[in-house]
Amino acid sequence: MSTEYRSIWISDVHLGTRACKAEFLLDFYRHTESEHLYLVGDIVDGWRLSRSWYWDQAHNDVIQKTLRKARKGTRVVYVPGNHDDWLRDYAEHEMGGITLQLDAEHVTADRRRLLVTHGDAFDAAVTYARWLVRLGDHASEWMLTLNHLFNRARRGVGLPYWSLSGFVKAHLTSAAGYISAFEDVVADAARRRHFDGVVCGHIHQPRIRDIDGVRYCNDGDWVENCTALVEHLDGRLEIVEWAGIRAPAIAAPARILEPVDA
Repeated sequence: MSTEYRSIWISDVHLGTRACKAEFLLDFYRHTESEHLYLVGDIVDGWRLSRSWYWDQAHNDVIQKTLRKARKGTRVVYVPGNHDDWLRDYAEHEMGGITLQLDAEHVTADRRRLLVTHGDAFDAAVTYARWLVRLGDHASEWMLTLNHLFNRARRGVGLPYWSLSGFVKAHLTSAAGYISAFEDVVADAARRRHFDGVVCGHIHQPRIRDIDGVRYCNDGDWVENCTALVEHLDGRLEIVEWAGIRAPAIAAPARILEPVDA
């Protein structure tokens, strides 16, 4: 049985990397339907693929399942991120029923206007020092590899998935300060453009919080947290965490992460 949502936002899938949890995303796809599906950037990791080629069958299945949703009537909008930035050259074009946009506007069922953007444009390191980001990308790769090995060991003793890299980032003071500053800047940009809220990805930190009257939503990722932002039929926004709650092909209710007010 599928859960029906009005809208779903996913980002930072990073297809083309070994850290990608494509099987979890496929399971999420199988058990959810929506009128709107937003792909909020870094769906395919072009940076990693340009260095070395990795493409599992499950990665191909994610692409095919996304295209199938578009063919069956779901409105699919792709907002490219920094790891799939070559797609920005095709903004305002349609590919396989999927519309590409530099950013998008979504109006919820309760009439709130949301800006949908990947978020890298608000990251000064991405905008002004791309080489630093690539250096950080290598560090992130090591962390995600360790995360993969750590969770393989946990599975071996019957323990559920747990994000080691997410835990480290959440408990480093400098990382926490960066995340908070990023959220403030993104919310301020949405406010200046007269939006009621903003949906982004980029920093792999799922969160819903109010920042000076703007609803900030980050849908997380599918390499560490395996989360999506969903809009219920009445316009309510929630983050669904899939990893460890529904292992692939195992029926169980998804856990909802409650909004955090600033």
